[in-house]
Amino acid sequence: MAYSRRELFRGTLAGAATAAFAGVYERPVSAQTSLTPEAALQQLIDGNGRFAEGRMTSYNEDLNVLRAKTVEKQEPFAAVLSCADSRVPVELIFDQSIGRIFVTRVAGNIATSAVIASLEYGAAVLGTKAIMVLGHADCGAVHAAIEGEEVPGQISTLYPYIRPAVDQAGPDLTAAIKANAKIQAALLRQASPVLAEQIKKNQLQIVAAYYDLATGKVSILG
Repeated sequence: MAYSRRELFRGTLAGAATAAFAGVYERPVSAQTSLTPEAALQQLIDGNGRFAEGRMTSYNEDLNVLRAKTVEKQEPFAAVLSCADSRVPVELIFDQSIGRIFVTRVAGNIATSAVIASLEYGAAVLGTKAIMVLGHADCGAVHAAIEGEEVPGQISTLYPYIRPAVDQAGPDLTAAIKANAKIQAALLRQASPVLAEQIKKNQLQIVAAYYDLATGKVSILG
């Protein structure tokens, strides 16, 4: 099979980036989870089921022991790109404790350069096997992008990231929130050679999801 110069360069770049991450952070690499991408995603879903049904188990773990075990290393099995909204406490939603989820949070759960870099670190160094982009009901950032009004400070810098979802879904807030989560997940798959290489090797899965504030349930969007 013949490859274009661009494909070869992209593959070389991804491999070099992953190797560089591993070389600099050799110690954490040895602590990666043994879960498959599918099992990692299922563990998130199962934990959310316990949360929604009010039968959480993470609180039963000895937090003192957990803190001691995570002082020098972390073993997150999955990463979640979540909105900064205070109603979306990621570890609680998925019934997970210290050191289990690599969380990045920003208003509108958007894939900025800094967020992508963080998730690359999670996948290439810490060995996270699944990345979930988690949109949520009544997202203020998406609502603001739909309104498109002038706002103080730098809030409006969020709009360009969310606008494609608004263009796709129109003024329907729920539809725009779900579209935004899907678009950000697609951006992670396409914009990062590091993450793309992990996906190609079946070492990583990236999905979009939606969190219902009222029911506490997370649904996979794709």
